[in-house]
Amino acid sequence: MKTSKVKMSAQIVQHLNPGGIETLVLDLMRHSKHKTLIFSLEGTRAQAMEKWPILKPFADHLIFLNKQPGFEPKIIKALIRLFTWHKITSVHTHHIGPLLYGGLACRLCGIKSLIHTEHDAWHLASLKRRLLQRCLLAALRPLWIADAKAVAVKISDYLHKPNVRVISNGIDIDKFIPGNRQAARRRLSLPADASLIGCAARLEPVKGQDVLIRALTSLPPSYHLVIAGDGSTKSALKRLVRQEKISARVHFLGMVNDMPTFYQALDIFCLPSRFEGMPLSPLEAQACNIPSVITNVGGCSEVVCRQTSTLVPPDKPFAIAEAILNLSVLSYRQNPRAFVQQKGNIKDTVLAYDQLAGEP
Repeated sequence: MKTSKVKMSAQIVQHLNPGGIETLVLDLMRHSKHKTLIFSLEGTRAQAMEKWPILKPFADHLIFLNKQPGFEPKIIKALIRLFTWHKITSVHTHHIGPLLYGGLACRLCGIKSLIHTEHDAWHLASLKRRLLQRCLLAALRPLWIADAKAVAVKISDYLHKPNVRVISNGIDIDKFIPGNRQAARRRLSLPADASLIGCAARLEPVKGQDVLIRALTSLPPSYHLVIAGDGSTKSALKRLVRQEKISARVHFLGMVNDMPTFYQALDIFCLPSRFEGMPLSPLEAQACNIPSVITNVGGCSEVVCRQTSTLVPPDKPFAIAEAILNLSVLSYRQNPRAFVQQKGNIKDTVLAYDQLAGEP
């Protein structure tokens, strides 16, 4: 009887800070039929574990290269040695930096299977990035994937590459499940009787938490905002909350490791991003049966159940407030989780990528 050779794949990311791409890569590793290593170009193991404790169970599958700013050819040499040592048969890169380093190392090693996923397109507005991306795609010839139809369309427009293949992101629907709202609030020390609006994202300008804070000022006092995440705008957001005199109604939780509990505590989830690719947090929230208000940017329209959730334009606080009030009084024939089960299951995403990497 013939035995199939075990494949060893490599996922290459820029860093392993908390984020949607990084969460997706961890899920791809956990659910893939291939043995998988994750290579982080930037950072060290100690830094990553301290910043994101959920990495600890996967420590044996993570390799950190501690790349410094600027182009470092020695990173390519290190990847070549590591790919050879670990007998890597398939390489999957995420975004342009990992494509540059991981893609070059892959081809110099003679590895045939190279997959590259673009998770957004707005960075290609830069002429320099467009030129680099075109050169890399022409030289490396990866199997090129967009994670949303909207991203594929924008990439085609920017790079004049038609027919970009799409593999939609997914989440672990066995992990993100409905739960007891009051119990979740007790675990997170959140008010039991408020209408809780939640946002989970990096605290960066692109994510638009400032718009959501301004939207809260148009809502009744019984509405509170719960913000999960950390980042460079944390101090500015807290200052804005004080200026708007709503400190008692805004709860900054910092990094939350138990995200299912976070979503289960909410009445409504909101992602007010100015730019996006295909975000995971709306899928996670809806899998927990939480209706959502999401800005209509990037691939967001592809992760929203139209019967139970709402799309709004970016940078419009009043539109967000109005949508939140409307969702608060609606009753649904369908629940958001049913949409995610059909459209956003990580197992479907993994199967598609495994087949690309040569899975029989």
